[in-house]
Amino acid sequence: MKKPEAPVVVSEINVTPMVDVMLVLLIIFIVITPLLTKGVAVEFVKAKNPIAMQNADKEDAILISVSRNGQSFLSPGNKQVSLEELPTKVQDLLTNKLDKTVYIRADARAKYQAVEDVVDNLRAAGVDQLGLITETPQGAGQTPTATPVR
Repeated sequence: MKKPEAPVVVSEINVTPMVDVMLVLLIIFIVITPLLTKGVAVEFVKAKNPIAMQNADKEDAILISVSRNGQSFLSPGNKQVSLEELPTKVQDLLTNKLDKTVYIRADARAKYQAVEDVVDNLRAAGVDQLGLITETPQGAGQTPTATPVR
């Protein structure tokens, strides 16, 4: 009677499960990444000497986007808001906040009157620190820059 022998020990790592997990994670990131943008997609105005403002990237930053056709959207929440209800909603968001800066993301092709109306309504709400979010002519990929409005 022959004694059964143990199978040969395989010392190689099986990477197939790891590759499967990595592909699933890659697909998840590809699907979720477009959903992470804050506000409405706008084509930024290009400024030559902007000031970097890291607070515009924070989750609780108050952003108002003015689209090309003049519609206003308020973030957080990315909800369309009319000019009449903008002051009250901004005042509600500014209560109990240390940083009272409101950032405006206006499309480069938006009418000046639409942006001016948003600024006027913010001033009526008591906002005295405004930042106009722009980009440098080199392109995107940098921290958000803004031109402070005094």
